[in-house]
Amino acid sequence: MASRTIRFKLYALLSLPIVALVALWAFVTGYVVGDFFELRQAGTLYDQVSAPATALATEVQHERRVSAIQLSTASGRADGLPEARGQTDRAIDDFLRRATALETTSVLSPKLGDALAEVTAQVQKLRTIRGDIDGGIVNRLQAVQAFSTITDAIYRLQDQVVTVSEIDLYQQAVGLQRISHAHDLLSREDALISGAILAGELTHDEYEAMEVLAPNRRLLLSEGVAALDDELSAPFNALLVSPTYRGLVALELEIADASTLPRDRNAWQPLAGAFSATVDRFLVSRASLLNDRADAAAGGIIAQIIIAGGLGLAAILGAVILSAKLGRRLAEELGHLRMTALELAEVRLPQVVERLRRGETVDVKADAPPIPTTGTTLEITDVARAFSTVQSTAVEAAVGEARLRHGFNRVFRNLARRNQSLVHRQLTQLDSMQRKTSEPEVLEDLYRLDHLTTRMRRQSEGLIILSGATAGRTWRNPVPILDMVRAAVAEVEDYKRITVLPMPDAKLTGTATADVTHLLAELLENATVFSPPTTMVSVRGGVAGRGFVVEVEDRGLGLQARECEAINERLASPPEFDVADSEQLGLFVVSQLAARHGIKVTLNRSPYGGTTAVVFIPQTVLTGAEGVPAGVMAGE
Repeated sequence: MASRTIRFKLYALLSLPIVALVALWAFVTGYVVGDFFELRQAGTLYDQVSAPATALATEVQHERRVSAIQLSTASGRADGLPEARGQTDRAIDDFLRRATALETTSVLSPKLGDALAEVTAQVQKLRTIRGDIDGGIVNRLQAVQAFSTITDAIYRLQDQVVTVSEIDLYQQAVGLQRISHAHDLLSREDALISGAILAGELTHDEYEAMEVLAPNRRLLLSEGVAALDDELSAPFNALLVSPTYRGLVALELEIADASTLPRDRNAWQPLAGAFSATVDRFLVSRASLLNDRADAAAGGIIAQIIIAGGLGLAAILGAVILSAKLGRRLAEELGHLRMTALELAEVRLPQVVERLRRGETVDVKADAPPIPTTGTTLEITDVARAFSTVQSTAVEAAVGEARLRHGFNRVFRNLARRNQSLVHRQLTQLDSMQRKTSEPEVLEDLYRLDHLTTRMRRQSEGLIILSGATAGRTWRNPVPILDMVRAAVAEVEDYKRITVLPMPDAKLTGTATADVTHLLAELLENATVFSPPTTMVSVRGGVAGRGFVVEVEDRGLGLQARECEAINERLASPPEFDVADSEQLGLFVVSQLAARHGIKVTLNRSPYGGTTAVVFIPQTVLTGAEGVPAGVMAGE
């Protein structure tokens, strides 16, 4: 196959499957499957939420009426109130059981969940409402209004339950909801008027409530019936023109006009009861019919899913078969390139760099051969060649950097060795001059020069350590740690500010003495430089479980927690020396010396606000010999 661009192969591979998936499965998933699940969800909500909520509303309405009658009787007791309350409690238990079932909670939306919580909160108030009624604390209107807060919460919940996406089904469901709400308003009217008939009068507040309830009931009923189609609205239309409904409306208007109970008080309850029962029956039958329509719509959607899914699957299989050959070839080429690139990045280049760091010789051509290219895709072949070029360039750069680093190290080492030799000669000369004079002023100047020269020697040794070599000074015999600390103090410029506290007897091995002295001198130098000149720096030591600990404490400003953590990390794991990072050479020297002898150095916050450097010297560089005098430095 001739070389082609990766764009051509990708388009040839992906165009047909993408077109088939977008054209067919987007339609199936976005419209058909979504509608199906929404209908199934609506059915679940009707069975688990709407039906028990409707039953609960019916029982609350019945208890509301009986409670209003009890508040209106002279004896204060109404027949059937305990039974009504028991039926309400059973409806509440059934509602809460279904509403909290896993089948229900899995399909709840946030708004529907809030509506359920509101209904639950309202039904919890029933005990208080019943207590107020039994104690005669509330009047008839207040009791009806208290029960009505529960039914209002239920109807708000019913509004949230209507979730079908089919616009026609949604409109019919909303229409039935309005009729159901109108039926609840009639129930409130019935409770007030039935109680008022027993009491013999309708209070002014109850009359004002009737002026609101009756018009709203008629409005909701007419709007709900108007929203239904012919099949669903037929029985309601017949009911609206029936003598029962006309008589009921006439009684409402009479009450509104006369501001009192109707002349024929015995006419209200038969008319209201007959109309309410008829509405209940129609609502149940219309809701059943609407559910049958939803089930039929779901069945049609399933058929659409099967047809559209089969056609889509056939198109996708054809597209996959046509693009499989190109896809397999391209995947093999990309996979080979990927494995080669990973090997280059994770194995070959790190090995070359590590060898260079160890000082080994690297042959660029032998250790970084070109990446083999076996593919036929033009872009993949170009990328492989580019990786080969990058590999060679990276190895050559690493080789050059290693040579440069070794060159810098040699320069540091040679310069430091020369300075070390001169400083050593200068120290010998100063020692000779000190022996030849006895004048105090001259001796003081010579001592000052000796101290300055000692510091110069430490700087030279620091350059040698930076180059990766050893300082060169050693002792043949063990040295007391206290003498080592004093020697470190002598190498600090502001040594007069340093207080060395008494320490237990312990000795360092001769081979580690020079490095530990240098390490401690660097820490002491930092402590004096980064603390006010009027403060003292204290040095204390003590025996630890597995070694010896020396603490250097200053009273400066201290380090921030993040800065202290970063420095401790560098001290624990010394990085490779970077010429560009020359601001903390002393700490780098400390980390190198500590790593050389297994010494652990950590910086902590001092109780006085400054910094405490803790140097843990392990048992491997200590000796248990007692009374062994300090050795003489080799070569001196």
